[in-house]
Amino acid sequence: MLLLPLLAFLLLVGFLLRGLFSDPTELSSALVGKPVPQFSVPNLYNTDERYDESILRGQPLLLNVWATWCPTCRAEHEYLNELAAQGVPIVGLNYKDDSLAKAVDWLNTLGDPYIANLFDADGAVALEFGVYGAPETFLIDAEGNIQYRHVGDVNERVWRGELGQRYRALAGITEEATQ
Repeated sequence: MLLLPLLAFLLLVGFLLRGLFSDPTELSSALVGKPVPQFSVPNLYNTDERYDESILRGQPLLLNVWATWCPTCRAEHEYLNELAAQGVPIVGLNYKDDSLAKAVDWLNTLGDPYIANLFDADGAVALEFGVYGAPETFLIDAEGNIQYRHVGDVNERVWRGELGQRYRALAGITEEATQ
């Protein structure tokens, strides 16, 4: 009888220790290695125009999930502008903004790093990608398969780490070419 509480205690300690040493930005995704989900959403700038998953094919790129209500998205935005200026293609997925006008104003004020802007007013597309919240960034290969997921802001440290290394490998960019 005394063994049962001890076993329960040890299991609880093991579970808590595992969480203590895990990286909160590393959320596994069931979609890694699989094609992007099918979708159809309006263009942020022209809601009469629609985008589907084919916008995420043809070249390695980043899909960045962002919102005007997200302070971390604002913090990462300047760095996304830098990446875009370096030629990194980024598609923006505006997530659950209550106002199209606020999202457009955000991009007009802070700069628009995106090659396309998708408006996901109700969050349905983000849900298909398994998004927990903004910002999240997905690395997608030229065939439209999700290769990597990063939760949190993209900044210089993140880009010099796994996200940038994976992008350069997919794009066939050598380290020497980026220096």
